[in-house]
Amino acid sequence: MNHRIGRIVFALVVGLLVAFSSYRWITNPAGREERVLQESVVQSSRGHLETIVGVDPLEIVDPLSPNRKVGKAYVYPEGDHWAISGYYRRGETDPWHPYLMTLGPDQSLVYLKLKDPDQGLLERAAKDPQLEISP
Repeated sequence: MNHRIGRIVFALVVGLLVAFSSYRWITNPAGREERVLQESVVQSSRGHLETIVGVDPLEIVDPLSPNRKVGKAYVYPEGDHWAISGYYRRGETDPWHPYLMTLGPDQSLVYLKLKDPDQGLLERAAKDPQLEISP
């Protein structure tokens, strides 16, 4: 009989701890604030990518529009900078091109590395130290 009461008390205590921890995690505004910031950074990265590649519309796979068949995409902080990875293509006949972009705290382009055999992009990369493009 004592074991039964002990089990019930233990289950109630654990249940209350889990419920309280879940409530605090759900109501924590820090996670939502970081998500809003991440979405803003990814939107900025799309604009930078479209400007550099110079094609409209550009199909982009990034953390806001994931496609696991193409590949994984990430957004994560690196100190006061942001790193965003993903893929893009110019149309259905174009293969997917991977990219890795670093944005500054003000969401300005710091560095862009991508794999694309486009001759215009390769020439532009030779003149721009922020770009690293390999065929």
